[in-house]
Amino acid sequence: MWKFRSASDSGKHPFLTSLNDNIGRQTWEYDAKAGLLITLYTTGTLDTVLSKHHKTEMLRYLRNHQNEDGGFGLHTEGHSTMFGTGLSYVSMRILGVGPDDEACAAARAWIHSHGGSVFIPSWGKFWLAVLGVYAWEGLNPMPPEMWLLPYTGWTGIGWVHPGRFWCHCRMVYLPMSYIYGRRGTCRPTALTAALREELYVAPYETNDWDKSRNQCAEEDLYYPHPLIQDILWFTLHRCERFLLGSRLRKKALAEAMTHIHYEDVNTRYVDIGPVNKTLNMLSCWLEDPNSEAFKRHIPRVYDFLWVAEDGMKMQGYNGSQLWDTTFAVQAVISAGLGDEFSECLRKAHHYIEKTQVLDDAPGLLSKWYRHISKGAWPFSTRDHGWPIADCSSEGLKAALALAQLDPKLVGEPIPADRLFDCVNVILSYQNRSGGWATYENTRSFAFLENRTGGWAMYENTRSFAFLEVINPSETFGEIMIDYDYVELSSACITALTAFRKRHPGHRNPEIVASLQRGANYIRSIQRGDGSWYGNWAICFTYGTWFGCEALAAMGETVETSDAQRRACSFLLGKQRADGGWGESYLSSQDKVYVQLEGATSHVVNTSWAMLALMAAGHHRKDPKPLHAAARCLIQQQLGTGDWPQQTISGVFNRNCMITYANYRNIFPIWALGLYRSLVLEGQAGH
Repeated sequence: MWKFRSASDSGKHPFLTSLNDNIGRQTWEYDAKAGLLITLYTTGTLDTVLSKHHKTEMLRYLRNHQNEDGGFGLHTEGHSTMFGTGLSYVSMRILGVGPDDEACAAARAWIHSHGGSVFIPSWGKFWLAVLGVYAWEGLNPMPPEMWLLPYTGWTGIGWVHPGRFWCHCRMVYLPMSYIYGRRGTCRPTALTAALREELYVAPYETNDWDKSRNQCAEEDLYYPHPLIQDILWFTLHRCERFLLGSRLRKKALAEAMTHIHYEDVNTRYVDIGPVNKTLNMLSCWLEDPNSEAFKRHIPRVYDFLWVAEDGMKMQGYNGSQLWDTTFAVQAVISAGLGDEFSECLRKAHHYIEKTQVLDDAPGLLSKWYRHISKGAWPFSTRDHGWPIADCSSEGLKAALALAQLDPKLVGEPIPADRLFDCVNVILSYQNRSGGWATYENTRSFAFLENRTGGWAMYENTRSFAFLEVINPSETFGEIMIDYDYVELSSACITALTAFRKRHPGHRNPEIVASLQRGANYIRSIQRGDGSWYGNWAICFTYGTWFGCEALAAMGETVETSDAQRRACSFLLGKQRADGGWGESYLSSQDKVYVQLEGATSHVVNTSWAMLALMAAGHHRKDPKPLHAAARCLIQQQLGTGDWPQQTISGVFNRNCMITYANYRNIFPIWALGLYRSLVLEGQAGH
C-alpha cells in the first residue's frame, strides 16, 4: 500500500478538528462515495455541496488506499477490482485530477490491462451509465414494472415482488429501477467525453454493449450468474424496447417514485444507507430539478461524511451511534466502572432514551412493505429510524443495565411501557425457524398441493433462499432476502432473558416459548467444528461469541452443554502464541477460518474470544487461556489508554468489509472488565 499522506500535505482546515471523533463511525468507501460524486456532478451541485477541503480530503483518502498495482479494492484491505478501480478513477477525475496524474495513470493502466470498464460489475455499469460514459444497452434490465406485480395471489408471481426482498436490496434497486426506466443520464461535458476515451481499451463507439451486459472481471466475480439469470435478463432486455416510453412504464415510474418519497420523508432524507441515499437524491432531481424533495436531500449528504487520519470517508450508514453507544454502556457497566464514569453513562443514557423509535411509520405498513417500529431502536439515529432486531435488543439491554444504577448518577430509567413496546417488536421479528433476521421477518412463500388437488400459498421463512438465483450484483452474496443470523438471534435471546429478570410478569409464556425456539435455532446452526459463522463482523470469533452468549442466557455452560464445550474447543484451537486471536477478513469471504498474518493478535478478535469463553464458563474449568489473552490485551494498550486500530473488523454480505472505529476500545474494556470480575475476583473468592 502507498504511505499515508499526512494532514499537512493538504494544508490545515477545520475538518481536522473531528479527527478523533470515532463514536458512531463505520465506513464502506468506494461505491458509496463514487455514487455521491456522480450524483453531484450530474445534478450540477458538486461545487456547492463540496468545499475545496472536502475534495482535498477525499482525494487524500483515495491516494492513501491505492494498491501497489495501481488498482483499488472493494474495501481498503482488498485486492484490486474493476469495481473499486473504475469508480475510484472516475472519482478522482470528477474531483479535478488530470489523466496524467500518477495515481490516475496507474489506475487507468490497471483498468486497461484487465479488459477495460466493460468488465465492471453491474452496479459499476449502472453508475457509469448515469454519468454518460457507458451505454444503457449494456446493462441487464432493472425494470420498474416489478413494482406493479401482485404481492400475493394465485399466480405465484408475487415471489419476485421487490417487497419480499431484503430491505437494503429493495431500497437500492427501487431508485435504480426508476433511473434505469427513465435513462437518467448526465448531460455531455468535456469530462464525460474524456472518460469515454480513458475507460475502455477499444474506441467507445465500437464496444459491443449487448455482449458486455454479462461481462464481469474475474477479480470482482463473487456471485456468478446462474443460467436462469442469463435467460431472464436476455428476455427482459428484448422486452425493454417495447416498455421504454410506454404507458405501462410511466405508471411503473410513478409507483416507484411514491415509494422513493415515502422512504425519504420517513428517514428525514437520510435514507436507509448511502447508496440509496444518493440514488433517491438523483431520482428526485430527475423528477424535478427544482423540487423541494431534491433540496431537502442536500443537507443530509453531510451525515455520511467524516474525516480521519487517512482522509475523508463516506460511511456505510449515517453512523453507528446507537450501536456503539449500547455496547459502550454494557462494557463500562460490566467492567464495574459505572460510578467512576457516571457522567459518560448519563450522556449515553440520554442518547439511548432520545433515539428509541416512538411511533410506527405512517400509513398502512403493508402498502409500503414496512415492519412495525414502535419501541424499536435503529442502528444510528432516530432520524434514520429503520428498526433492527439486534439494535433494538442491545438498546433494551443497555436500558435495563442503566436502570439498575442510581438514577442520581445516570438519570431516570426509561418507562416500562416503552420497554414493553420494544419487547413487542422483538417478539414480532422471530421467524418460524426460531431465528431472527435484521429489519423484518424473512418474506417468502411457497406452494403446496392441498387435499383438493389445488395449490395453497403459505409463508415459509426457509423455502425461498433460492431467490438468490436472481441476485444480479455479482459482487455481493446473499442479498435478496432477510436471512436468520446467529448475531440477531443471540441479541434477541439475551435481551428477552434480561427483560424477564426485570419484568417477570410481562408476556412471560410468550417470551419463554420464544426463547426456547430461539435456543433450538442457535443449536441447529452451530457448525461441525463447534463454531458459528459471523455475518456482520469478522467472523468466527464474532459469531461464536454470540452463539455462546445465547446458550449461556438459556443456562447452558461447559459443565452442562456439549454445544458450549465444542465452541470453547474451537476457540482454544485458534489461540495464538501471544495469547490472543487474530482472524482475517478472508474468513468471511471464504467461510473458512483464516488466521491473520503476522505475529501480533487482533485486540477485537481477542476480546470476542474472551467474552465467548467467559460466557460459556470455561474460566471455571481452566483459566489459563484467559490469563494469556488478558495479558495480550494489556500489552497492546497504548500509553494514551487507546488500543491500536488494526485490520478491518466488520463485514456485510460476505464480501464487503467495514471499519468500526470504536470497536478497538469498547470490546477490550468489556473483556478485561469481565475478566477481572469473573476470573480474577472469582479465583480470589475461592
